[in-house]
Amino acid sequence: MSERARGCGHPVGSHTGEVPTLASATVGARFWLLVEHTGPWASHLSECALPAEVHALIERATELGVRPQLIRRPGRRDEAAGPLRILVADTTAEVPWLAEGFFDDPGDLDLGSLVRGVVPESCILVKEPVFLVCTHARRNACCARIGLPIARVLGESLPGRVWETTHVGGDRYAANLVCLPHGLYYGSMSQAAAIAAANAYRHGEIVLDRFRGRAGIPEPSQAAEHFVRAHTGELSVGGVAVESTRSDGDVTEAVVRHGDVRFRVVVERTVFAPCGTACADTIMTYRLAALEPIRCGTPVLT
Repeated sequence: MSERARGCGHPVGSHTGEVPTLASATVGARFWLLVEHTGPWASHLSECALPAEVHALIERATELGVRPQLIRRPGRRDEAAGPLRILVADTTAEVPWLAEGFFDDPGDLDLGSLVRGVVPESCILVKEPVFLVCTHARRNACCARIGLPIARVLGESLPGRVWETTHVGGDRYAANLVCLPHGLYYGSMSQAAAIAAANAYRHGEIVLDRFRGRAGIPEPSQAAEHFVRAHTGELSVGGVAVESTRSDGDVTEAVVRHGDVRFRVVVERTVFAPCGTACADTIMTYRLAALEPIRCGTPVLT
């Protein structure tokens, strides 16, 4: 295992890919609200120096179960002029989507439409993927230390498609990358890994290395999907789907579809100790207990 960087309080190996990242995407992030604000960013959105109408929009989003994020272009700190740029996304729709609008009054954004899975009026669908890199220094220094260079390099590689963003969840996995509209999470990113993941997503694929999972779905489902992908080699974004689950304590049994084949997958929540059983630094993760194709006579969930 590698050593911690100076000032880093996370488990050893967290930022280098040595610690497992699977099934750690933020569960409560199905709907997204991205508001352009060049900064500064306080530790929490409620403490940021934002116009009152933007705070009201963020509060309304939170009440509706929409995840609010502040975004800015990599390296950009000058104040954006003109109407406020806002992006919204539904990551777990049958066809996930992302839309963008510009508002003189943020209160004109219809968040009710968003949570109904409908593109709000005054917003236009975005055809190209968007990439978020967490660089929220006030929330956790590691996010800025590792995330800022990655956001800059990724922005140079994919101009106009990359944003720095506030806390996305999982500081221990910095640098974190989120791919929208599907809400795919990656953690422990290096510059090369981030470019590889972004390019794969642009071609409709997932890179399993350092893949945290898909936002908005339960962690056991993320784990079951991950293990089926590892078993079958299926990397297309829509190539694997969890159809049903049943949990008993730390154990979850899932039915996962891959093409015309369905798999019975059993995953168990467990502890990963990066420096051995006596290690004080532990991370919750999942192990595969069983994986088998469902055939005639195979017990299935009821």
